[in-house]
Amino acid sequence: MLWLVRAPHAGEDEKLWLARAREIAALGGFGHHTHWTSPTHAWPTGEVDPAARVRREASFLRKHDLRATHFCGGAWYSDDEVEQVLTELGYVDCTPRGREPSEGKLPTTHTIGALARAVLSPRLPRYVHAYFHDYDLLDTRRRLALLASLKLLRARGARPYDLSATASSP
Repeated sequence: MLWLVRAPHAGEDEKLWLARAREIAALGGFGHHTHWTSPTHAWPTGEVDPAARVRREASFLRKHDLRATHFCGGAWYSDDEVEQVLTELGYVDCTPRGREPSEGKLPTTHTIGALARAVLSPRLPRYVHAYFHDYDLLDTRRRLALLASLKLLRARGARPYDLSATASSP
């Protein structure tokens, strides 16, 4: 399991955020997720410098002894400057969609719905990286679809991928 966590935005309770982030980090597989504009707006707008935001948030995480190893840009947004910062930070990039894992890359492939369709298909894909947001667990239908899909994925013989195999070094 890899937990990709969005850093707190202005106006959020930093103490509460840090307590939750530390609890998640203790579970292992801690990563950095960015919503570029606001907690509810993942795509960058004109006033946002995405590379600077990643650098600033990474500094915040490290200042609070939260060691992220992976990254995913909100709305799957990235650009050359963001990718350079990710390389400098030693992050494994989970932003790209639909490719195979490689050094420094762990691509996103499946939403909850796409995961459900994939595990029900006659031929299971060779590689599945399913993602969901914490609020998806509050929706009964989405939570049940996720749990059923994960159980079926396991029943079909899928094995966890070693996240360290994608690790890069700064």
